[in-house]
Amino acid sequence: MDHGAKIESVIKDFVMQSPLNDMGLQKREKIFTTPLVGFSGGADSLYSEYKSHIGSFYYAPLELFEKSFQDMKLTAEDITVVSWIIPSTEATRKEQGGRIRYPSERWARTRDLGEKFNNAIRTHVVEQFKSQGINAVAPLLAPHWSRYSDGPYAPCSNWSERHAAYAAGLGTFGLCDGLITPVGKAVRIGSVIAAIRIPPSPRPYSDHHAYCLHFTENTCRKCLPRCPVKALSKEGHDKKRCMQYTEHSMNRYIRKEYGFETYACGLCQADVPCTDKIPTIEDV
Repeated sequence: MDHGAKIESVIKDFVMQSPLNDMGLQKREKIFTTPLVGFSGGADSLYSEYKSHIGSFYYAPLELFEKSFQDMKLTAEDITVVSWIIPSTEATRKEQGGRIRYPSERWARTRDLGEKFNNAIRTHVVEQFKSQGINAVAPLLAPHWSRYSDGPYAPCSNWSERHAAYAAGLGTFGLCDGLITPVGKAVRIGSVIAAIRIPPSPRPYSDHHAYCLHFTENTCRKCLPRCPVKALSKEGHDKKRCMQYTEHSMNRYIRKEYGFETYACGLCQADVPCTDKIPTIEDV
């Protein structure tokens, strides 16, 4: 088995078998179903494009890797970014699709317990590489990861899981900024950078909006009325308005209604044609 197939198997087995993939309800229920896995090269020109568009603070894979392993001397060609998509379950998507202002409990648990589980995947993948004598780092678990309030896309961060997944051929961006993947956009995303050469996955698109019908067919826009605070329009996503609602108002709501501490909204990711697939014109 080659390195790419092996690490893909490691990720899929962990997601499907780990007891941590648990919604935390009275009756055991998985948070995520079978993941998608893809690879991009550290020297992929897309990472330079990201930096030029997002800001000088944005890390290319080699820059982030070198901050974590300062004694190693590598080139960008020597490293690979492993990306994965973990899809929400049908029960979660259906429950969320029935909500019109506040996130459902399963959705909120997917944001809370699901991202904690995603961190467990990140740690597991790094440890698997380490067991083979290969250095690796999970960007979102690295002390160098941070948010920024500067630049044309602020608020943003110095590493984006969605952009890494786009580079790995796993999906393209929608009108609401969510990543539309072959299993839809009701997903969570992770990545690890490793000092290993793995052939990059094919990118079956050349445009970063290729899967969004708003951009390709001038139609759909089903996500717009799903936003309870009008943070979405034909012009795109008002990130600051979205964040204010999601991270503050919804934090209070979830604490009161569901009894745990997190924030979530994600209404634009459910009850839309791209919830669980790449949409076609027939879907609208």
